Amino acid sequence: MQQAPDPVHELETNLERILAAPLVERLVVLVLGLVVIAFLIRLVRSALAREIESASLRYRTRKVVTTTGYFIAVLFVAAVFSEQLGGLGVAFGVAGAGVVIALGDVIVSLAGWVAITFGSFYRPGDRVLLGGVKGDVIDIGVLRTTLFEIGEWIGSDLYSGRFVRVPNAAVLREPAYNYSGDFPFVWDEIAVPVRHGSDRKLARELLEGIAGGIEDTYVTGAKARWASMNRRYLLSETRIEPAVTLTMDANWLTYTVRYVVDYKKRRATRDVLTERILDAFETTGGRVVIAAVRQEVVVQMQRAPDEGAA
Repeated sequence: MQQAPDPVHELETNLERILAAPLVERLVVLVLGLVVIAFLIRLVRSALAREIESASLRYRTRKVVTTTGYFIAVLFVAAVFSEQLGGLGVAFGVAGAGVVIALGDVIVSLAGWVAITFGSFYRPGDRVLLGGVKGDVIDIGVLRTTLFEIGEWIGSDLYSGRFVRVPNAAVLREPAYNYSGDFPFVWDEIAVPVRHGSDRKLARELLEGIAGGIEDTYVTGAKARWASMNRRYLLSETRIEPAVTLTMDANWLTYTVRYVVDYKKRRATRDVLTERILDAFETTGGRVVIAAVRQEVVVQMQRAPDEGAA
């Protein structure tokens, strides 16, 4: 008479057989190894975050550590399955075309990340117009760039409060505008309408004096950056100092004050200059007057005919 099989013994035997399989062993090693790598990356990032005070340097260091961790993880996976990878070469080649079609956008975004990283398209902290969205770059991921949006329903260069994630593929498919890369300055203009008959010479002198007041603030730095760019790019000479130009039409004279300003201070600088222009014109005693649209209404009164007229 046969002895009934012991369920516990059979379970232990089957478990030992499964664990003895080469694939299962590799999977266990893979999981344990990835957990250790993830733990070490988190530990290094936390330690560096406590030691580094600069927010910009801390961000870049965190990115470098994370990218290095991904690279080590890929190498570890390749080392664990090195024997199987040789025989899977043909399978990967056949599946490659299908993967490219199915994950086309992901692959292009990954290529965009490589272009951003090594091509200096933009860096965290830069102000860009990317994928139709204008904002400050606050994070560059492998697949998406995160912007803190500027404008939209908000006027000028103020934040709207929205975070926008733009696929990195946008840098390869359409123009990417950088307002703060090698030249963190922009040119701005203020159009000043002046009434016909005003003292043109005085108006120009006042405007040139006001525009020249910001020269020490921004022009020196802009000239230094422009000289640096001339060593890298083929640029034409341009005027960086403030300039005042005049045009006219039938309604008024238009003086245009053109000046260079820090890209983050355009709105504040425009406000200061506008106040100074208005204050300066008010001190001229009417010799220089701001023009405005005026409408004249002519009313013609008709005299009633005499009652006794034939």
